[in-house]
Amino acid sequence: MFVDSHCHLDFDLFEKDREECIARAHKAGIQTMLTISTHITRFPEILKLTNSSDYLYCTIGVHPHQVRDEPKIDCDQISKFANNPKVIGIGETGLDYFYENSPRKEQKDSFLQHIAASRMTGLPLIVHSRDADEDMEKILEDEMKKKAFPCVLHCFSSSERLARCALSLGVYISISGIVTFKNATELRKIVKNIPLDRLLIETDSPFLAPVPYRGKRNEPSYIIYTAKKVAELKDISINELEKVTTNNFFCLFSKARKPGQP
Repeated sequence: MFVDSHCHLDFDLFEKDREECIARAHKAGIQTMLTISTHITRFPEILKLTNSSDYLYCTIGVHPHQVRDEPKIDCDQISKFANNPKVIGIGETGLDYFYENSPRKEQKDSFLQHIAASRMTGLPLIVHSRDADEDMEKILEDEMKKKAFPCVLHCFSSSERLARCALSLGVYISISGIVTFKNATELRKIVKNIPLDRLLIETDSPFLAPVPYRGKRNEPSYIIYTAKKVAELKDISINELEKVTTNNFFCLFSKARKPGQP
């Protein structure tokens, strides 16, 4: 059983065949999927979606792209939303200086509120970081010194330095279909050095479909192509990678129930 540790099944690109996508994932052996919150205003829809499947979970948070336009929420409000058996993580949150759809200060302020909510609830933080390595490293180091919190850098495509920093702080690193792209040489080098006990895989669907589907809409069933590439880079069997990444997911997201558990 593989786990898709990060997808966006509430997005409009799944509107016409959402149930079919989930069914294809189950058929491919992906039972557990974590659909990620990006808008507080869409959280009721996400929560309703998770109730359609025993092993579909969600998070609560505001993506850095949406910080400017979404209602401002603090750690108490985030924590209140998280008080639901289907909510197993906080985020996604973080910093994105590539698009800068929201002012940097507002992104940082929101990020800190999500970190506080992660500490308050004990739920893992899902972090987005793009073209913000220096600030991301500083915030993670400073905040972990105050009080540690469980965390994953999702869809990792940043520098080796940030990867080393994150791993030194006990942070997990999640790999997406980017690792299959022809120009992802540096990322593949980094993947080789990620300890197996800190490794997750994801689709980030509907985005970043792996080769051979690059350029098309991504979906959870495609995670197998990312898994094959990561297993190749780690020089382990696909079955071992499946076992490791699934165990890591349930270790980090301990609120989730493994399939078959009461």
